[in-house]
Amino acid sequence: MNSKQDIAIVVGATGAMGQVIARRLAARGLKVIAVARSADSVAALAAGQPNIVACVADIASDTSIAAITAMIDGPVRMLVHGPGVATAGGVMSAPTAAVVDAVNIKVGGLLRLVRAADSQLQRGSRIVAIGGHYGFEPTAYAATAGVANAALANVVRQYSWAYGSRGVTAHLVAPGPADTDRLRRVATSRGERDGISADAVLDEMRQESAIGAFTTVEQIAWAIELLLAPEADALAGGTLFMDAGRRKGLP
Repeated sequence: MNSKQDIAIVVGATGAMGQVIARRLAARGLKVIAVARSADSVAALAAGQPNIVACVADIASDTSIAAITAMIDGPVRMLVHGPGVATAGGVMSAPTAAVVDAVNIKVGGLLRLVRAADSQLQRGSRIVAIGGHYGFEPTAYAATAGVANAALANVVRQYSWAYGSRGVTAHLVAPGPADTDRLRRVATSRGERDGISADAVLDEMRQESAIGAFTTVEQIAWAIELLLAPEADALAGGTLFMDAGRRKGLP
């Protein structure tokens, strides 16, 4: 058995979702390498957390590969790729550059993360990408999220086959809209556009859920920790939908 502490690498660690994920994995006893662009934000996350170490890197750039690799000093138990992308409007209006940037961050970023950690992935390691439900339930007003997350699902399936013989599994977690400050900013912007209040927009969005609810960041972190269980091998290559019943399509 390797005496070094098992590692989890969390990209997008300073976001509302990433912070909760990083702290949950650290509380489980993993050494968490928290990756983010802002040195101040990631240092604040790591402060007072002995199991969290800061890694300043831009996952949209190939320079992040060396930056992350340099931080790895033991076996990597889990990779969590959860960077956010800009909301840039619908397919008829979103700048093409914004769509390309979203794919670079979501898909290119996952490629960079996996390449940085490849040599330390062990049997039972997990590659986990976070992609929203718009990748599976397209809407005309979310071009960047829809295109990037659909591509991300394909790459996760490819990784499942590429790493299967090594006993490493790849997974996609697909939340619906998460109850965060970012969602409330989106609701405010949409409300200003439509001449209604942000609360009215949020109520409309809740009604898109079968249970009238948003997904919480705590629920997402719970699901990611759940994937550490050996039984999660059976979920290899699959998508774990956490959209509170928004998806209507089959399969």
